[in-house]
Amino acid sequence: MSYDASGPVEISSIALQSDADAFYVLNEEWISRLFTLEGEDRAVLGDPFGRIVASGGDVLVAREPGRGAAVGCVALLAYPDDVFELAKMAVAPAAQGRGIGRLLVAAAVDRAKALGGTRLFLGTNTKLAPAIHLYENAGFVRITRDRLPVSDYYARADVLMELM
Repeated sequence: MSYDASGPVEISSIALQSDADAFYVLNEEWISRLFTLEGEDRAVLGDPFGRIVASGGDVLVAREPGRGAAVGCVALLAYPDDVFELAKMAVAPAAQGRGIGRLLVAAAVDRAKALGGTRLFLGTNTKLAPAIHLYENAGFVRITRDRLPVSDYYARADVLMELM
Protein backbone atom coordinates (compact mmCIF):
# COMPACT_ATOMS: atom_id res chain seq x y z
CA MET A 1 0.00 0.00 0.00
CA SER A 2 1.30 3.45 -0.92
CA TYR A 3 0.09 6.94 -0.04
CA ASP A 4 0.07 10.30 -1.80
CA ALA A 5 3.60 11.34 -2.73
CA SER A 6 2.74 15.04 -3.07
CA GLY A 7 3.49 15.69 0.59
CA PRO A 8 6.83 15.97 2.37
CA VAL A 9 7.25 12.17 2.35
CA GLU A 10 6.12 9.03 0.56
CA ILE A 11 4.54 6.43 2.85
CA SER A 12 4.34 2.76 1.93
CA SER A 13 4.18 -0.66 3.54
CA ILE A 14 7.38 -2.37 4.61
CA ALA A 15 8.80 -4.37 1.72
CA LEU A 16 12.56 -4.79 2.00
CA GLN A 17 15.11 -5.73 4.64
CA SER A 18 16.36 -2.14 4.45
CA ASP A 19 12.86 -1.05 5.59
CA ALA A 20 13.09 -3.45 8.54
CA ASP A 21 16.56 -2.12 9.39
CA ALA A 22 15.27 1.48 9.33
CA PHE A 23 12.30 0.47 11.53
CA TYR A 24 14.75 -0.92 14.10
CA VAL A 25 17.18 2.02 14.02
CA LEU A 26 14.51 4.76 14.14
CA ASN A 27 12.78 3.17 17.12
CA GLU A 28 15.88 2.09 19.01
CA GLU A 29 17.11 5.70 18.98
CA TRP A 30 14.17 7.26 20.80
CA ILE A 31 13.29 4.33 23.06
CA SER A 32 16.88 3.98 24.29
CA ARG A 33 17.25 7.74 24.75
CA LEU A 34 14.06 8.19 26.79
CA PHE A 35 13.35 4.77 28.28
CA THR A 36 14.73 1.23 28.40
CA LEU A 37 14.51 -1.05 25.39
CA GLU A 38 12.39 -3.94 26.69
CA GLY A 39 12.58 -7.55 25.51
CA GLU A 40 9.31 -7.21 23.62
CA ASP A 41 10.71 -4.11 21.87
CA ARG A 42 13.72 -6.09 20.68
CA ALA A 43 11.55 -8.98 19.49
CA VAL A 44 9.17 -6.80 17.48
CA LEU A 45 11.83 -4.45 16.13
CA GLY A 46 14.14 -7.33 15.23
CA ASP A 47 11.57 -9.22 13.16
CA PRO A 48 8.81 -6.96 11.83
CA PHE A 49 7.98 -9.33 8.97
CA GLY A 50 7.52 -12.30 11.33
CA ARG A 51 6.12 -10.49 14.38
CA ILE A 52 3.88 -7.91 12.68
CA VAL A 53 3.21 -8.55 8.99
CA ALA A 54 2.81 -12.35 9.20
CA SER A 55 0.09 -11.97 11.84
CA GLY A 56 -1.99 -9.55 9.75
CA GLY A 57 -0.44 -6.21 10.69
CA ASP A 58 1.75 -3.81 8.79
CA VAL A 59 4.64 -1.40 9.15
CA LEU A 60 4.42 1.86 7.26
CA VAL A 61 7.66 3.59 6.30
CA ALA A 62 7.93 7.29 5.45
CA ARG A 63 10.63 8.14 2.93
CA GLU A 64 12.06 11.30 1.42
CA PRO A 65 10.49 11.71 -2.05
CA GLY A 66 12.74 10.45 -4.79
CA ARG A 67 15.65 9.63 -2.46
CA GLY A 68 14.09 6.76 -0.59
CA ALA A 69 15.81 7.48 2.74
CA ALA A 70 13.54 6.34 5.58
CA VAL A 71 12.69 9.23 7.91
CA GLY A 72 9.80 7.73 9.87
CA CYS A 73 7.75 4.64 10.55
CA VAL A 74 4.75 3.29 12.42
CA ALA A 75 3.54 -0.25 13.09
CA LEU A 76 0.06 -1.73 13.19
CA LEU A 77 -0.05 -4.88 15.30
CA ALA A 78 -3.08 -7.12 14.73
CA TYR A 79 -5.15 -8.48 17.63
CA PRO A 80 -8.30 -10.63 17.66
CA ASP A 81 -11.72 -9.06 17.03
CA ASP A 82 -10.49 -6.57 14.39
CA VAL A 83 -8.40 -4.64 16.91
CA PHE A 84 -5.05 -3.07 15.98
CA GLU A 85 -2.36 -1.43 18.05
CA LEU A 86 -0.65 1.66 16.69
CA ALA A 87 2.92 1.18 17.90
CA LYS A 88 6.58 1.92 17.31
CA MET A 89 6.04 5.29 15.70
CA ALA A 90 9.26 7.19 15.12
CA VAL A 91 10.46 10.14 13.09
CA ALA A 92 14.17 10.76 12.63
CA PRO A 93 15.29 13.72 14.77
CA ALA A 94 16.51 15.64 11.69
CA ALA A 95 13.07 15.24 10.05
CA GLN A 96 10.93 16.26 13.02
CA GLY A 97 8.75 19.35 12.81
CA ARG A 98 7.70 18.73 9.20
CA GLY A 99 4.33 17.08 9.90
CA ILE A 100 5.61 13.57 9.20
CA GLY A 101 4.19 12.18 12.45
CA ARG A 102 0.73 13.53 11.56
CA LEU A 103 0.97 11.94 8.12
CA LEU A 104 2.08 8.61 9.61
CA VAL A 105 -0.84 8.57 12.08
CA ALA A 106 -3.34 9.36 9.30
CA ALA A 107 -1.83 6.68 7.06
CA ALA A 108 -1.91 4.15 9.93
CA VAL A 109 -5.57 4.88 10.67
CA ASP A 110 -6.42 4.43 6.97
CA ARG A 111 -4.37 1.23 6.77
CA ALA A 112 -5.99 -0.23 9.90
CA LYS A 113 -9.41 0.39 8.35
CA ALA A 114 -8.26 -1.23 5.09
CA LEU A 115 -7.14 -4.28 7.08
CA GLY A 116 -10.63 -4.53 8.63
CA GLY A 117 -9.87 -2.83 11.92
CA THR A 118 -12.72 -1.47 13.99
CA ARG A 119 -10.68 -0.33 16.99
CA LEU A 120 -7.17 1.10 17.22
CA PHE A 121 -5.35 1.52 20.53
CA LEU A 122 -1.95 2.74 21.64
CA GLY A 123 0.21 3.25 24.66
CA THR A 124 2.46 6.26 25.12
CA ASN A 125 4.09 8.20 27.92
CA THR A 126 3.61 11.62 29.49
CA LYS A 127 7.23 12.42 28.49
CA LEU A 128 6.00 12.41 24.88
CA ALA A 129 3.64 15.40 25.08
CA PRO A 130 3.89 16.24 21.35
CA ALA A 131 2.89 12.65 20.49
CA ILE A 132 -0.07 12.76 22.90
CA HIS A 133 -1.20 16.01 21.29
CA LEU A 134 -0.82 14.44 17.84
CA TYR A 135 -2.93 11.43 18.82
CA GLU A 136 -5.62 13.60 20.42
CA ASN A 137 -5.81 15.72 17.25
CA ALA A 138 -6.32 12.50 15.27
CA GLY A 139 -9.34 11.62 17.45
CA PHE A 140 -7.79 9.23 19.98
CA VAL A 141 -9.23 9.40 23.49
CA ARG A 142 -7.67 8.30 26.75
CA ILE A 143 -8.71 4.96 28.22
CA THR A 144 -7.94 2.92 31.32
CA ARG A 145 -5.69 -0.14 31.35
CA ASP A 146 -8.70 -2.49 31.65
CA ARG A 147 -9.75 -1.48 28.09
CA LEU A 148 -6.56 -2.98 26.61
CA PRO A 149 -6.90 -6.28 24.73
CA VAL A 150 -3.74 -7.52 26.48
CA SER A 151 -2.93 -7.90 30.17
CA ASP A 152 0.85 -7.57 29.95
CA TYR A 153 1.68 -4.22 28.37
CA TYR A 154 4.74 -1.98 28.29
CA ALA A 155 5.75 -0.63 31.70
CA ARG A 156 6.56 2.78 30.20
CA ALA A 157 3.00 3.23 28.83
CA ASP A 158 1.36 5.56 31.35
CA VAL A 159 -1.06 7.06 28.80
CA LEU A 160 -3.39 4.68 26.96
CA MET A 161 -5.63 5.78 24.09
CA GLU A 162 -8.04 4.37 21.53
CA LEU A 163 -9.82 5.31 18.36
CA MET A 164 -13.03 3.51 17.49
